[in-house]
Amino acid sequence: MSTVQAIPNSRVVVLFLVMLVAAAGNTAMQSALPAIASELDMPDVLVSLAFSWSALLWVITAPKWARLSDRRGRKQLMSVGIIGFISSMGLCGLVLWLGLAGLIGPIVTFILFAIFRSLYGGFGSAAPPAVQAYVAARTERAERTKALSMLASSFGVGTVIGPATAHYLLFPPFGLAGPLIMFAVFGVAVLIALHMLLPNDTPRFAARGSVAAYPNSASMNALDTEDVDGEALGSLPDEEVRLPWRDERMASWIIAGLIGGHAQAIILGVVGFLVRDRLGLHDRPWEAVQASGSVMLIGAMATLLAQWGLIPILSLAARSSVLCGSILALIGTILTGVSHDFYGISTGFAIASLGFGLFRPGFTAGASLAVRRHEQGDVAGKIASINGAAYIFAPAVGVALLNWWEPATFILISASLVFLIIWGRRALIVPDEA
Repeated sequence: MSTVQAIPNSRVVVLFLVMLVAAAGNTAMQSALPAIASELDMPDVLVSLAFSWSALLWVITAPKWARLSDRRGRKQLMSVGIIGFISSMGLCGLVLWLGLAGLIGPIVTFILFAIFRSLYGGFGSAAPPAVQAYVAARTERAERTKALSMLASSFGVGTVIGPATAHYLLFPPFGLAGPLIMFAVFGVAVLIALHMLLPNDTPRFAARGSVAAYPNSASMNALDTEDVDGEALGSLPDEEVRLPWRDERMASWIIAGLIGGHAQAIILGVVGFLVRDRLGLHDRPWEAVQASGSVMLIGAMATLLAQWGLIPILSLAARSSVLCGSILALIGTILTGVSHDFYGISTGFAIASLGFGLFRPGFTAGASLAVRRHEQGDVAGKIASINGAAYIFAPAVGVALLNWWEPATFILISASLVFLIIWGRRALIVPDEA
């Protein structure tokens, strides 16, 4: 039985768009962020902190929404997530438009932007677990992995679409606020389609929604298929497994995830500002958006190449994927740090993104393989928390170091990756690789 037979094509498309629009809108905003900072004459670190605040709220609220997705209001939770996205993008776009037009001051603009950005972090995380639970509750076990993998790919596709389209959404009278306002409009269209085409019918199976990590450029956030495993309706256990963070089976993988995740978050957070500064685009904001978006697009495509191409072809084990990915990320980081033209920066960032594209699935698989089947749900939540937590402080720290002394940012990333490679060779072990 195919996914299409279980869930009609029209509904699959809607579910795909619900996942895609959040990732695309977020990465489109990221590509415009350095130019916005220049136009408002705001410190880069303060603008970056608005994203840190949003990521923090995502990490805090995502588990709550995932638990609520265990109940039957999955369509309603999808609506909450999309409405949060629409409200955040629309209001942030409006505030930026007023600020760029000089109608409100830069400080007021930043404060309002941070407040409205919190709508995305606080409510946007409601949609992914609801989508997962909706699909898992309506598909047979044999087709569930394929269906959930397809939905996971929407995050990856979104990271490509966002930077690729941002430059084309800069138009009068909105200017740099155009991408935010247009993605809010796209969100409205998805919300209408959701309510018209997706009935809130009774599930065939009970299912849980897992926590989704904060979506960022060049960063696919794979959905966990074990956590949403469907069973006979009403047969889910009353008590959930809660593993200690220091559980020796997965502790090394958790540490690897923290180190590699923060390294990736830093380079993602600074690359747009690096492109703007090294290409001398402070006074040409529209060109800055185009250049930053192009580099982020190349990085996102490199990540998809790793996760959709290299990993399936090479059949890399979890440990090998982490170590090989870290080596590539180290090479790419060094090349990015020493480059001063578009070709060098984009090539270095692509190699780094390719490496991180290998690293993240390896870390996820390693942590999953280290524990037993009934413990998968708890591990999935911990993995998502680590992936999201990396974006709370790391990007702002990276931007602060970049403004203080550019090499410091890349020295920090490189040192982290060197430690991960040396330490990981002996520490990262799973039972089937021991």
